[in-house]
Amino acid sequence: MLQDRTGSRVPQVTFHTRRGHEWVDLTTDDIFAGKTVVVFSLPGAFTPTCSSSHVPRYNQLVPMFKEHGVDTVACVSVNDTFVMNEWQKTQHAEDLLFIPDGNGEFTEGMGMLVEKDDLGFGKRSWRYSMLVRDGVVEKMFIEPEVEGDPYEVSDADTMLAHLAPNAPKPMDVSVFTRDGCPFCVKAKEALRNAGIDFEELVLNEDYTEQTLRAVANARTVPQVFVNGELIGGSEAVEAWIKERASA
Repeated sequence: MLQDRTGSRVPQVTFHTRRGHEWVDLTTDDIFAGKTVVVFSLPGAFTPTCSSSHVPRYNQLVPMFKEHGVDTVACVSVNDTFVMNEWQKTQHAEDLLFIPDGNGEFTEGMGMLVEKDDLGFGKRSWRYSMLVRDGVVEKMFIEPEVEGDPYEVSDADTMLAHLAPNAPKPMDVSVFTRDGCPFCVKAKEALRNAGIDFEELVLNEDYTEQTLRAVANARTVPQVFVNGELIGGSEAVEAWIKERASA
């Protein structure tokens, strides 16, 4: 039976982390004392849902969380520090704190340690998230106790909605570019100057011309998409930004 520890203090644990060539112990107080922390915990580094959805969305929303008073957004997993460090690199998630709970002590103290023997994982964390203020759990979102690995309520958007119900969601912006394209540079500069974050996809690295034709029905770049809508090239982006600013 999983435990909802809302109103309780987080467990006192020392995490053994590796920074460069040195071991650095990080205590519960180092992470939580006097701070507002969003924590999300998951079954394992490099696993499908964790890598494709859970970590990326929290990573994307770090600025939003900090805008609403969160000091740290932390990812916990029952993995050793070497695995967590490498996972953080592959996720390009430098703004997240990756916490290696290698012995499962923190997870067990939270009442979230479960058996994953059927997958050959041993003991791992159930998927959950929580908002912690000065070491006290203010709110927990625990995935339902059903078979498998449910991912319904511990996501970043649910946590942000709890923390700041009226906060607008950040736009999802992708820019299809190619190396040496001056119009691509122009479009990216316009987005940056407007304070709009974007993901860049580079021709023959992240996509092919066939993909561009299939997705945007176009052969030229840049092609900019916002929340699933095709905006177009650099001139169209500048017009869109101008219209958005005057709205």
